[in-house]
Formats: sequence, C-alpha cells, structure tokens
Amino acid sequence: MTAPRQVLPGTTYLVTRRCSQRQLLLRPSKLTNDLFGFLLAVTAGRFGVQVHAFCVMSNHVHLVLSDPAARLPAFSQFLDSLVARSLNAALGRWESFWAPSSYSAVALATPGDVVAKTAYVLANPVAAGLVRHGRHWPGLWSAPDQIGAGELEFRRPEHFFRTDGAMPDRATLALVTPPGFASAEEFRLALAGELAAQEEAATAARAAEGLDFLGVDRVLTQPPTAQPAPGEPRRALSPRVACQDKWKRIEALGRLVEFLRAYRRAWREWRAGLVGAVFPAGTYLVRVTHGVACAAPG
Repeated sequence: MTAPRQVLPGTTYLVTRRCSQRQLLLRPSKLTNDLFGFLLAVTAGRFGVQVHAFCVMSNHVHLVLSDPAARLPAFSQFLDSLVARSLNAALGRWESFWAPSSYSAVALATPGDVVAKTAYVLANPVAAGLVRHGRHWPGLWSAPDQIGAGELEFRRPEHFFRTDGAMPDRATLALVTPPGFASAEEFRLALAGELAAQEEAATAARAAEGLDFLGVDRVLTQPPTAQPAPGEPRRALSPRVACQDKWKRIEALGRLVEFLRAYRRAWREWRAGLVGAVFPAGTYLVRVTHGVACAAPG
C-alpha cells in the first residue's frame, strides 16, 4: 500500500511524470509542444497552481511549481489525463500513456533547494546527452529570463478539442518567482548561475567518457514508440523531500514521519467508527472523498 501523500498549502515541489515503458511519447513536435503548453496553462489557472519552470522531455516531464491552495493531486490528475487522451489520439494509441506509478512530487525545503532543482530541470536535456545547452532543446522548455517577465500565451490546438467545447480559445501562463526570493531578478540570477554550472558539469562528464550529444535533428526524427538504450536506473528511491542542508532535511523528514504516524492513528480510529477522529494537516484523499475532519495547518 502506498503511503499517504501530505499536501500542505504553499509547498513548492519538483513534479515528475514518466511515459509508459519509457517510450518517447512526448517527443518534441509542434503539436506536442502546443498541446502540453496549452493544457499546462489551462490547468494551472483552474487549480491556482503557480508554475516556476518546466521541461518536457521525450519520455517524461518535469515541473517546478508552488501549490497555494493544496490542490496538487487534482491539478496533476486533470493535466495528466488530458495530455494522455489528446496525445494518444494524435498518435493513434489506446494503451496507457503514463507509467503505472503515480507522479513524483518532491517538496523543496529551502530557496537554495528550489534553485538547485529548477536548474536540474532546465539542464535535463544536457544531462541526458541530447543537446549542449538546455536552451537548444526543441521541446517545451522555460528560459530563466521568462520568470516574472509577463505571460506566455498558448492557442488551443485544432487537434482533439471541439471549437464549441469547454476549452478556451487561448490560455496564458505566467512563470512566477518562487517563495523565498526578494525579486524575480534575484531568482533569475541565482538560477542562471546554477544552470550554467550544471550544464558545464554534464558536458565535462560526457567528454570524459568520449560521448557526444545526440543533437536536435536526431531528437526530432526518433519515433515516439522508441525507447532509450538500456542503462537507466530502475526501482530507485522515490523521495518526498529534497533539502541540501542535512539538519533541515532531518527536520523535514521528522515532520513527515510524524504526519504518517498521526494519519495511521486517525485512520484506525475512523475505521473503528470513532466520531472524533481527526486526521493531521495535509491529509488529502480521505478528506476530499469522505469529508473527514482534519487539523488546521500549523
């Protein structure tokens, strides 16, 4: 049984979702970029999620976002469902689009962790050996200088959506500054420096192994049903928290352990019919499906 996910308002996350069987179902193309950008903008507005950065790779997607209203599960379900249905229709597929495991959501504990993980997201095409700089990635990729610089506009693609349907003709998405930074400029400067460092390290590592980059042309000609070469780590740990500071990480993990203990205690009481059972703050699924009582966030 999967441990319950704690969803607290105002948390900043690194969110990741992978395609079924590691296939390249999100391979960059005009249709894929347009569909994902439009759906991300619509979904973020619908659920009040603040997006800070994104990178749509060929077989997975990374988002860095903040969740003011604690609606991350609903946001992810809505976005992932529409991406899967629309791109499956475009590819003529009927099978599962996403890998069977749920999305990964790693809470970022400090502003430094937000910078490091956002740079990780934007350097992903370089670390994967696809292009020399993240800005060269032909898929959907957010540039650091777009943060706090106005709205990105996406038109509703003609594919999949009815002209008289519920989806708007256009949707806008503003990349906002994450919590903990005095200004967009402060965050952009920190991010640009960390991104350059991570890209340089990834390039040096490939050079040391005598490896070149795949390049944009070859990325674009890969079939969507292809899979990367064997060697990608499997069954790795799935963290809930990222924190570079050892003691803050221990503190954050301690809070998560206490949440799980309190949740299980309340679960046993609730299943036993105890009227006064109160679940800990951050309880999500049984709260929205069964209306259980929950403590207020501290």
